[in-house]
Amino acid sequence: MASNVPVVAVRGSTGISINLGPPSYDLVSAFTRDDSKSCKAMLFDPEGKYFAWVNGICVKVVATSTWKVLAEISRPKVCSLEFSPKGTYLMTWEPFIVSQANPQGGPNLHIYKSDNGELVKEFIHKKQIGWEPQWTSDEKLCARNVNNEVLFYEVPNFDTVAHKIHIQKVADFSMSPGSSPYHVLCYVPGKSGQPSFGRLFQYPKFESTNSLANKSFFQADKVDMFWNKRGSGVLLMTSTEVDKSGSSYYGKQALHFISTKGETAMVLLSKEGPIYSVEWSPKSSEFCVVYGFMPSKATLFNLKCEPVFEFGTGPRNCIHYNPHGNNILLLYMFKIWHYSGTLLYERPWNKQEELWEVLWQSFPIGVFREPAINYKPVEGIQPSQPQASKQAYRPPSARGRESNFKLHDDEEPASNARSGGDSNPSKAALKQKKKREAKKAKKEQDSAAGSTGTAPATGGSVVTNGDSTTVSTPKLPPALTDAELTGDPEKLKKIKKLKSKLIEISRLKEQRAAGRQLELNQLEKIKKEDELLKELQGLVL
Repeated sequence: MASNVPVVAVRGSTGISINLGPPSYDLVSAFTRDDSKSCKAMLFDPEGKYFAWVNGICVKVVATSTWKVLAEISRPKVCSLEFSPKGTYLMTWEPFIVSQANPQGGPNLHIYKSDNGELVKEFIHKKQIGWEPQWTSDEKLCARNVNNEVLFYEVPNFDTVAHKIHIQKVADFSMSPGSSPYHVLCYVPGKSGQPSFGRLFQYPKFESTNSLANKSFFQADKVDMFWNKRGSGVLLMTSTEVDKSGSSYYGKQALHFISTKGETAMVLLSKEGPIYSVEWSPKSSEFCVVYGFMPSKATLFNLKCEPVFEFGTGPRNCIHYNPHGNNILLLYMFKIWHYSGTLLYERPWNKQEELWEVLWQSFPIGVFREPAINYKPVEGIQPSQPQASKQAYRPPSARGRESNFKLHDDEEPASNARSGGDSNPSKAALKQKKKREAKKAKKEQDSAAGSTGTAPATGGSVVTNGDSTTVSTPKLPPALTDAELTGDPEKLKKIKKLKSKLIEISRLKEQRAAGRQLELNQLEKIKKEDELLKELQGLVL
């Protein structure tokens, strides 16, 4: 059994090494460092018992309890690795090659026993995308997508297909984690002018009439599927390869939710732009999405796909929590931070070295107790303690250049304020000035309405102004003062909850006005707007 002190594997241009985790960070002396410059991949098995890597000559597997080599598999062209959920099997993929001597090509997907490197089964799988066989958490089932059919094997019998999904052309699929009953989500692309579908089944009931849930969507060249750890819910991120509007080279993306109870919903994001990352919480009760044009935004959602917390904006990064849950590793610079914000360790890199990948060792669920949260910063290293930045975030493309960004668009430029304005302004400048004046007047009007206690409007409307059309949303009653809130925390809690619901309704109405199709549960929320406004007005007055 592996040590209960997580280690960190580091892969770069100078090979692969293993470092101890907190508090020492020293190199693991028992691991023989691989100095090859051709280490293409490395991986811990999900339970942390094995560590495997490729060095351009062979695939090596070591036991993390002793760091002794268990197997050396002579396949120099391997470029991708994957372990089964319990680490019993190691799977490898290498490019499919045909030659004059072998025009049909040979197997390029292999399954080995992790503890001794014994070959169990080999297949042909030409594409690298989606090459990984999928397993149930107990390793009783293994499945592959072959020619748009999903084939299921009852382990350890890989020679006989036990069941298959062949009702429609399945472009991709995903099996739920957890124990029986097993669930399978299939992505079925739509034909020209027809929607695509996400279809959820319970193994082995794969007839079309037996689907537990169906979610339709347009604009999807591919999907990524993210199950929570309980296997009770899954998120589908749909993506197009090209954004036809030309606003982004990432293509267009959307996020959908399906539960094993048959519930479906669309996740509404409050900022335009690509989706960079989707992550479920360990307890499977919330999920976080990082999205939007830079600087990106991070939002936490509940199982009703309602936003419950905003993490603010900032640049993208690659972040890994250690198995203890109390340290954070930032990949692009190899720094380890305590969750309270204290820098614990950093490794400097010279100009001749390149950092490619860093991995925490994995552990089974339940090995570590949930840490008690303490917001008092722990002692870190000096003099590299983090300093709060006094400058606004700027994307890399804008750094080192003069910025014309204004935090407050309704403020006059300093030069205009001093000189009385440009004597011959352009049409664009006049248009921007009118917009600023209109925005300023609206703020003053809203402020006056709030100070006189004017009752809020109960409906939204469409306002056309020149060449632009906007959707106005209902105004919320003014917030109570601190004096009025003192001594009544329950009242404050109700007010905040109602305002949060009304803000969500406003966002849904904007999405509907923009032509986006809403789910039935989201339409029901909109119908409750007047009722919520009356309840909120009663609390405020």
